[in-house]
Amino acid sequence: MVRHMFSNLLLLWSLCHDLHITGLTHHEPKDQSWSNQNLYSVPLDLDVRLRRVDLSNNFIRQLQTLALPYLEQLDLSSNQLDLISEGAFENLARLEELNLSRNALNNNLGSNSKALQSISRLKTLDISMNGLRNDAVELYLQNKSSLDRLKMTGNALTRLSHNLFKDSKGLRAITIDDNRISVIEQGTFEPLSQLEMLNLAKNNLAYICDFKLYQVKYLNLSRNSVEFFVTREDDQLYRLEILDLSHNKLLYFPIVPKINSLKHLYLQNNMVGTLNSEATMVSEANALYSEITSERTVRKNNLHSNWRLMPLIHIDLSYNHFRSFPLETLSLLTSLETLNFSYNCLKNIIWNIRNDNESGYRRQLFFPSLKYLDLQSNGLAYISPLFLNALTQIETLNLQNNYVQPCASMDHLQSSQSTQQINLSTSCVVFGQLRTLKHLNLKENNIKMLHPNTFQKTSLVSLNLAGNSHMVMQVGALEGVQKTLQSLIVSEINMTSSDLSLPCMPALTQLNISNNHLDMIPSSLSCSPLREIDIRNNHFVSLNHSLILALSVHLNLMCISGNYFNCCDSKWLTILHELKINLSDISDAVCFTSESNIVMTEYLKNPSVYCLFHTKAQEIHFVQMIIIVLFVTVILTVLIIFTRQVCCTQGSFIV
Repeated sequence: MVRHMFSNLLLLWSLCHDLHITGLTHHEPKDQSWSNQNLYSVPLDLDVRLRRVDLSNNFIRQLQTLALPYLEQLDLSSNQLDLISEGAFENLARLEELNLSRNALNNNLGSNSKALQSISRLKTLDISMNGLRNDAVELYLQNKSSLDRLKMTGNALTRLSHNLFKDSKGLRAITIDDNRISVIEQGTFEPLSQLEMLNLAKNNLAYICDFKLYQVKYLNLSRNSVEFFVTREDDQLYRLEILDLSHNKLLYFPIVPKINSLKHLYLQNNMVGTLNSEATMVSEANALYSEITSERTVRKNNLHSNWRLMPLIHIDLSYNHFRSFPLETLSLLTSLETLNFSYNCLKNIIWNIRNDNESGYRRQLFFPSLKYLDLQSNGLAYISPLFLNALTQIETLNLQNNYVQPCASMDHLQSSQSTQQINLSTSCVVFGQLRTLKHLNLKENNIKMLHPNTFQKTSLVSLNLAGNSHMVMQVGALEGVQKTLQSLIVSEINMTSSDLSLPCMPALTQLNISNNHLDMIPSSLSCSPLREIDIRNNHFVSLNHSLILALSVHLNLMCISGNYFNCCDSKWLTILHELKINLSDISDAVCFTSESNIVMTEYLKNPSVYCLFHTKAQEIHFVQMIIIVLFVTVILTVLIIFTRQVCCTQGSFIV
């Protein structure tokens, strides 16, 4: 008996030793989810080998001791948790990620904070939306030297003190958005040498007057009340790459660190440009810098000197108050590739820059890297040719919802001198200057006339002319780009088939001619490898089946609803159906017979049935006509014979 018991104990020890050595690699349960289970307490039968547990979206109010020695991730978000026993986490030696968001941890601070202090290896903590105030957060962050990521969204913080992160100096990412923060004490973030991401969006910050976070790469200050952002000039290297100052009250461009790594700058939805001219804005920004840094006199243009060194590739200035284009400031950004200047107040882009101090001649500035320029919804009517000349690498130009009128081809403008002679009296735009242009959006510009060779010398791949409801498209308007154009949109122009003249376009793959008055597709498209075509909301009754057959070689998608097709003239539809071309809106398309309108999906199930009666009716009608003709012929013959007999009878009486 003793020998048998000893052998069992030896076996048990061996199993335990194997488990310890292998780290529970055999048949190991890794995670378990009890989310949305209407639980009021943590289940008692949790497997001790679990590494991830999800208890979110339940009704748990109290948390007692958890015996899960291998647990690494615990999600208790969206419960009613307001009391955590002091020893609740003592046995969670491996816990690294803890989500306590959307609870009521503003209660029982003593017990709750002591429970959190017992977690020694915690790397990620989310205590968002708990109604936490400043003192509560300081308690919860005590003894958190291993913390790497912290999220405190939607609490009640009003002030960030220099003691807040004294026990969490290893933090790399901090999110404290949607609070009420109006004050950040000096020394709050500076000691966090590993900090790379800081999100302070949706707070009450009014200004950043001396930015010193050298280590931060991503800074989000959007949706505050920031009026200015100023950095004192020094020789320190700032690692900042993304700065989001959108949805604030900025009047000036930010004065960024002198030596920086900034690549993305978001300034949309501010008040930049309110101060009328660029010169006024720049001088006032420099005066503000001088005041903040206690320099008695403005010794140089700090704004421009710092921007000149900025390796920015993207800037968003949409939804501001610019009435003139800040040519000099933006031309300093020699690495800039994308500029969003939509939804401002520009009427004209005039080449209004200072003359060269030495020669006195007007300077020619350039945007040497700019590829994407968005000028949508500005009210633009005129763009200086000198500005277009500065766009040496432009590929995409969005001019939607303006008043731009394309000029006719102007081959006689060969020299820069003749180009400079175009002034405000010439209210059209010469697109031929943009040799690198590939994508042009002229939607909703109230264009009156598209002249021949309008886009000659460009490299257009896509062109959007939609919404110019009174536009006349002259023959040859697309000459010069017919070999490069791949996408063309000419919808909502009130065109008839006689108005639409398209050349052979051997590269065209997408065509949108919807919302017009067309009744036929131009035959010139037979040489285009169209993959997508949109003919919705026109006057089509039928389509040329030989043209459709030619197009079907490449065609993948066709939109046809909103027309009034003849069901019994549908050879084109049969071709598309048999070749399995995607008619994405066929369930909304109808065709008609002499009797009624039919949804095309129903018609395709048995087209012969719907047209059989139509055919028979035609045959019956033809027979009826023959009978009527024969009947009339017989009646007339009888009348003629009867008349002759009457005449002959009367003649015999006279004799």
